Amino acid sequence: MTEEGTLTRATHTDVREGDPVCQLREVLDRVGDKWSVLVMHLLGSGSKRYSELQRAVDGISQRMLTLTLRSLERDGLVQRTVTPSSPPRVDYALTPVGRTLSTQVAALIDWAERHREYVAAARVRYDAES
Repeated sequence: MTEEGTLTRATHTDVREGDPVCQLREVLDRVGDKWSVLVMHLLGSGSKRYSELQRAVDGISQRMLTLTLRSLERDGLVQRTVTPSSPPRVDYALTPVGRTLSTQVAALIDWAERHREYVAAARVRYDAES
């Protein structure tokens, strides 16, 4: 509640701002998000235009791609570059810090690709037993 007596909405960042564990969770939430992982993986091979990313990430809506790119940009992992032209050209690339995460993201994608059939079969077995 503010001094004026009006209610304010508290967020998890208001409650524990500066708490290292909370900050770590927020970073892991961002880089572990499925869309962020896929976008960062695509950008690992170089700069991409928005439309290239949208075509490459199957199932992502325009709104979700925009939100994901903005969040990655806000976190300092992706850089947005606007080139004045008609229409303006917008490119996205990993920042130097984003590139340090790129190898881990690539390893995670590789693991998921190698083990997706195993995970799918395990789910079928588990569901049949439940």
